[in-house]
Order: sequence, then C-alpha cells, then structure tokens
Amino acid sequence: MITIIQAIILGIIQGITEWLPISSSGHLVIFQNLFNITPPIIFDISLHIGSLIVILTVFWKDIITLTKGVLRKEKTHLKFLAYLIIASIPIAIVGFFLNSYIKAIFNDLRTVGLSLLFTSLMLFLSKKAKANKLTLKNTYIIGMFQAIAILPGVSRSGMTISAGLIQGIKKQEVIKFSFLLFIPAIIGAALFEMRNISQVTNISAMLIGTIVSIITGIISLKFLIRIIKTNKFHYFGYYCFLLGIILLAISVS
Repeated sequence: MITIIQAIILGIIQGITEWLPISSSGHLVIFQNLFNITPPIIFDISLHIGSLIVILTVFWKDIITLTKGVLRKEKTHLKFLAYLIIASIPIAIVGFFLNSYIKAIFNDLRTVGLSLLFTSLMLFLSKKAKANKLTLKNTYIIGMFQAIAILPGVSRSGMTISAGLIQGIKKQEVIKFSFLLFIPAIIGAALFEMRNISQVTNISAMLIGTIVSIITGIISLKFLIRIIKTNKFHYFGYYCFLLGIILLAISVS
C-alpha cells in the first residue's frame, strides 16, 4: 500500500517530469529502484487523469477553439483534428502490441540510461527552429516519435516537440500540436491500464498524489512553454545526457 508521503513524492515527480523533457517514466524507474516502491495501477491511472486535467487547464482556449471550429466544419480545424488522429495511430499500435515487453524492461536502469541519451540527442538536434507549417507528413513523424516515448527514459514531450522543431515547424504550432496530441495518448493509456485494476486502497493518498501532480504539472508545463519560446528547449539535453551516463555507470558496476 502506498503511503501519503510516497504519494506526494510521486505526484511531484509526475507533475514535473511528465511535461519537462526529462522522462517521467525514467524518473519513476529511478525512484522505484531507490526506495523499492511499486505504485498500484490505480495510482498510475489517477496520475494520468491528473495529467489530462493539466492539459485541459493550460490549453482550454485552444481546445474550445478547435471544438467550435470542428463543429462548424471549418477546414483548418478539421485538418488539425485529422492530424491529431493520424499522429495518435503509432502510439496506439505500439502500446497495444508491445505493452508486455515494455513492462518487462521497465525497471532496467541500463534501458533507461540509453533512452535518456537518445532523448538528449533529440533535444540537442532541436536547437535550430524554422517556420514551416504542419503537414500530414511531419505530424505523422511526430506521432512516430511519440510512440518511441513508450520506452522508459524516452521523454514524450521531448520527442514530440523535438521532432516538430527539427522539421522546422513554428514553435507555437509545435507547442499546441504536441500537447493536444497528449490528450488521446493519456486517455488511451488510462483506459488500457484499467483492465488490470484490482481493489482500490488508500484513496486519500491517491487523491493527494493526484492533486499534487496537477499543481506541479501546471507550473512545469507553463515553465516549459516559456523555455521553448526563448529557444532554450535544448538545454534539457545536458541534464538527460548526464543522468543517462550516471545510470549506465551504475548498471554496469
């Protein structure tokens, strides 16, 4: 059973690392190895719901605008929605067919270390941004990189934003598309994990952890948006590189 203190710590970790491009899954593996804690599935689902609330809170204007545009059958918004659907296909396929494999390697520090090094590479490559528009091709590529982020240690925000910036998509477009793309991924992950729910225990700890993740998540997501706009997104690559090297050193020692 997870305690309230553990729930608060996990909530903080989730709230910060889910949005900053440093991998929430990778930090969860590190935390579990350090303190020998395995959160129950229901707690993971509650954190997913918390992440969804963060997106809805920060991007509510964009979501309302998109919804109204789709209902009015406006071409621009219909195209944007189609891009979101198409870009969501890769992670749905990978999550469905490789879920057992991912769970088998989830606690492997060597895998996390290598994945963090890959994340750092993508962040460094994202340094030079241009001003291209979203297209069917580049949005699908973003979706492919989001699917790679199912590996522990590969950052989902790091992959989607870097993949967009590397292709020269406008920063504002990358920000909106990448984070709205999280909505179907988060909902899909939560629904997929619900199959394995057992008895719910310590509801208070679960709720507190979720609330903490929402508060820290909103702060970290707004912070990340500012970082992207000031062309400092690639700075997170240094952190991922250093942490990846440390984990690899630990795993072979």
